[in-house]
Amino acid sequence: MFPFSVRLLRAAMISLVPALAALAALPAQAAGDTMSKIRETHTIVLGVREAVPPFSFVNAQKQPTGYSVDLCMNAVEEIKRELKLSDIKVQYKLVAGPERIPKLIAGEIDLECGSTTNTMARQEKVDFSYTFFVAGMRVLTNKGLHVETVKDLKNMPIALAKGSTSEKLFRQLGDGELRDAKFTTYDNNGEAYKALKEGKVRAFAQDDSLLQGLVSNDKEIDTLSLSRLALSVEPYAVMVRKGDTALLAAVDRSLAQLYASGEINALYDKWFNTHTLTIKMGRLTRDSFVRPNKQPGVAMVLGHSI
Repeated sequence: MFPFSVRLLRAAMISLVPALAALAALPAQAAGDTMSKIRETHTIVLGVREAVPPFSFVNAQKQPTGYSVDLCMNAVEEIKRELKLSDIKVQYKLVAGPERIPKLIAGEIDLECGSTTNTMARQEKVDFSYTFFVAGMRVLTNKGLHVETVKDLKNMPIALAKGSTSEKLFRQLGDGELRDAKFTTYDNNGEAYKALKEGKVRAFAQDDSLLQGLVSNDKEIDTLSLSRLALSVEPYAVMVRKGDTALLAAVDRSLAQLYASGEINALYDKWFNTHTLTIKMGRLTRDSFVRPNKQPGVAMVLGHSI
């Protein structure tokens, strides 16, 4: 009986080898072989946002557009050169803030082209390209309400956007200086902005560039005010799956070429110097073009990374 059992066990183990090998190969292919998939299918899927102007939004013609979308399309051109493909079909998939990372990891999108901050916490799940914009977290309020310090937000009803770095930071402040504040989390920036205008909250915390983008498309721009208080540094970057090195290298090359050639300046002006919106290029954004980097965001009011 004993020799027979050993032979049986050995045969069973041998039969499992191909299956185990296949399983072992799955994560590597899913995480790091997007370029091969693009070569085979001639298709890439870009994750875009519905309403995060001027970075990523759906225009009046129902087409995804924006600064980040343009950067990703430039990356697609670099991917075509790398793979020696005459054409790549671009598919767009709308992703909300809380679902952008899960959908990227699941393979539903190949690049995320929005306004996502590179953070140390997110680096554990995904990889980031070179920084393409640096924002700062501020607070939007009605004019006449001055926010100079965190203490000015005490006992105040504050709107937050689900899945954002502002939600994370303010929840942390809620355990300390803002323990008496009332936070309401909304599914997206549009709903949070609407709550502020309707008087349901007195402040909306979000990246200044996104708040300016919302206000620029609104006739009530003169009734709202952006705080001087900056709570964090928010470097935006394109997201790819963790370990997707070949795809990330192509995206980084495309950005580096835009920066080195100076073409990034015209692209910046296209989206940030318009008749409805003016966002002067900040020092940190300019520095990221001169010296491409992948530095994660920092919450200045907390004294550590976001």
